[in-house]
Amino acid sequence: MENPKDCAYPLSPVAIAQKAVAADIELPPAVTQHVTQSTNDETLRLARAGAPEWTVVTAERQSAGRGRLDRSWESRAGDGLLFSVLLRPPAELPTPACGWLPLMAGVAVTRAVRSVGISAVLKWPNDVIVEGAAFDGSPGPRKLAGILAERGDGFVIVGIGLNVCSAQADLPIPTATSMRIEAERFAGESREALEWDRASLLVACLSQWQSLWSGFVAAGGDATASGLAQDYQALCATIGQQVRADVAGADPVVGTAASIDGQGHLVIESDMHRTAVAAADIRHLR
Repeated sequence: MENPKDCAYPLSPVAIAQKAVAADIELPPAVTQHVTQSTNDETLRLARAGAPEWTVVTAERQSAGRGRLDRSWESRAGDGLLFSVLLRPPAELPTPACGWLPLMAGVAVTRAVRSVGISAVLKWPNDVIVEGAAFDGSPGPRKLAGILAERGDGFVIVGIGLNVCSAQADLPIPTATSMRIEAERFAGESREALEWDRASLLVACLSQWQSLWSGFVAAGGDATASGLAQDYQALCATIGQQVRADVAGADPVVGTAASIDGQGHLVIESDMHRTAVAAADIRHLR
C-alpha cells in the first residue's frame, strides 16, 4: 500500500497558505525548513525578532528535537508533521492559565487526526495516542504525537511532532505508531483515511486550535468557562484510569486520575488524598 499522497514532497509556504485560505483561517507566512535542530529553537529566534502570533515553523527533519523532561529525539525527513507555533497571550491572561496551552494543542491535534478516521485520544498531559497494545504485543497505548510548550518573555512556543507516514520499522520504540500504520490496519473498511496530506493536516490542526484559543482568551483563561476543560476531558483516556505518576525528585503517586484542575494539572485521588501533578511520566495501570 502506498504512503499518503504528499509524504514524499516537502511542505511549502504556498501549499500551507492555500490550505489556510480554503479553511478560512488567517496565518502569517509559514517558515518551512528541510532540516533544523528544533522547530522550537527557530520559532524562539523569530519570536525574539518580533514575529506575529500564529507564526508557524515546519521542518522535514529535526536533528535535535526536544520532548518533555529534557528528552531529545531525531526524525527522518518527510515522515512526520513537525511544527511549532508562536502564541502571544494577552498581558491580562493569568499566568497559571498558560498551563492549559499544551493541553489545548493536544485537543486541536486530536480532533484533526480524528477527522480523517484515526481513533486518537489524549494521554495527560499532551500525548496523542491510540488505545490498545503495541504492535510487538507489549502494553500500549500507541503514541502518535507529542507536544512541548516553552515560555518566553511575552510569548509561548508550542512544538508538535505527529507521526504521519512512518512505517513501524522506522519508529524508535514499539509503542509508537503513525497515521499511516493506523490507517492501513483499517484500510479495508476506510480507505479514505489514506487521502490526507500534511499541509491539510497542519491547517486542520491550526483551525481547531485558533477556535479553542479565541474562546479561551475571551473567557479570560478560564478553561471551564470557555469549554476547553470539558473538551479536553472528553478526549482524555487518562481520566478515570488507575495511574502511576513518576514525578522528578519525589515519590511516585499512585491512584485514580480524577480530573484536571484550573492550571491543567492532573488530580490523582488515593487513600483519601488528592494530589495535583504538574509534570510527570504517567503510566496507565491495567
